[in-house]
Amino acid sequence: MGDPRDLPLHARPAAALRAAIAAAEVTAEAVTRHFLDRIRRFDGSLHSFLRVDEEGALRAARGCDARRAAGNLPRALEGVPVAVKDNLNVAGLPTTCASRILEGFVAPRDATAVARLRAAGAVFLGKTNLDEFAMGSSTENSAFGPTRNPWDPARVPGGSSGGSAAAVAAGLAPLALGSDTGGSIRQPAALCGVAGLKPTYGRVSRSGLVAFGSSLDQVGPLARTVGDAAAALAVIAGRDPLDATSLAVEPPAPEAAAVSVQGMRVGVVREHLEGPGVEPGVRAAVERALEALRAAGAEVREASLPHAGDGIAVYYLVATSEASSNLARYDGVRYGLRAGGGDLAALYEETRDRGFGAEVKRRILLGTFALSAGYADAYYQRALRVRRLIADDFERAFRQVDALVGPTSPTTAFPLGAKTSDPLAMYLCDVFSVPANLAGIPAASVSCGTDAAGLPVGFQVQAPVLREDAALRVAACVEAATGAWHRLPEAFA
Repeated sequence: MGDPRDLPLHARPAAALRAAIAAAEVTAEAVTRHFLDRIRRFDGSLHSFLRVDEEGALRAARGCDARRAAGNLPRALEGVPVAVKDNLNVAGLPTTCASRILEGFVAPRDATAVARLRAAGAVFLGKTNLDEFAMGSSTENSAFGPTRNPWDPARVPGGSSGGSAAAVAAGLAPLALGSDTGGSIRQPAALCGVAGLKPTYGRVSRSGLVAFGSSLDQVGPLARTVGDAAAALAVIAGRDPLDATSLAVEPPAPEAAAVSVQGMRVGVVREHLEGPGVEPGVRAAVERALEALRAAGAEVREASLPHAGDGIAVYYLVATSEASSNLARYDGVRYGLRAGGGDLAALYEETRDRGFGAEVKRRILLGTFALSAGYADAYYQRALRVRRLIADDFERAFRQVDALVGPTSPTTAFPLGAKTSDPLAMYLCDVFSVPANLAGIPAASVSCGTDAAGLPVGFQVQAPVLREDAALRVAACVEAATGAWHRLPEAFA
């Protein structure tokens, strides 16, 4: 692997950048300018950012340098540039959720996760692209145009946190925040070849995250390394009085990612690895990662999640029902886009018709139908019962193993436009990731190599509630075996 100090700034992990700044080997301002220069140079072809806050980033970086010059101890992420998915509020910047309906809205305060990163010394570069209101698996549903995959610009970066994943993969940011409702951190992390972590539900405050599915949404990091993801989690996790679902428990220390897997029991989810639609190149890369775990001393055995196949159906009833409720507030009256005239009903209709994209409308309609009189028991309530069965499957499996593993996505990155006309095919991109959200457990994705076309393959690690440390240990072992973290796409090296 070599010494990270031998790598250019944009290829270094966030931890190495922080160490260099703390040791006065480089200034925070110089690091920030380096990444801003790369965004200007490369993001025109990727469209990973919706807005770059150059003035704010440089001001924050100079503040970090002033603190160091005054002799203050470096904070956990001192001077580290961070990109933020544009469904998380950053005070003074627009929050668009990649939708026309939030036109003109400027965040009055930071999301709690953003505020905690800021307090730890992070420097915010700007807001990244996403599928509109985080509804999608390819970042093609953005009202402002798609993001492209740095490994092949003709392919998608995954979604909905595709802008954050692409920015990290291309070396435009060493660290980013995303949100994960059904795989929206892990699936783009897999397709872009970076590390992504969805924490336990309640581990990180959702305050300041624009709601999609409130019982499913979770904020988490995307990073060049598993260790960086662990360091970010240690900063953003914890109880928040602004989120009643947040948990008052200590997060795992960043060092958790460095602990050996010797003696760990790792279960390979049969329904995932052998499931329909898994590409041969994905299966082969995952098998190689399993051999690396065995070589590192883990006990690898078979495991089963009998109701895993029901996850997509359950998710698209629960998530759309919650979305139907959450998105009712965008009506053209209080903030954002206002269209049409006449009576109030016409204002609502025209504003929502012009403001929302096709996929958001589709999900609102699905959710409204599932909650409607005469159908709620047959659809929504039944989905909740099956959701409990899925959670029970995980609980039983975790009595036998410390972590469950398999592919993050059944495929590598697919061509832009390949699935936009077939919503079901797009939904199935998340077939292996949605169960973790339904059960509320932590899950990570790490690159475990590439397929024959050179496209990254993601390896998913799922762990019991509040056992992010177990997921991080397994993911870090796979990362060390592949050495994938310091590989940049050739065009961005």
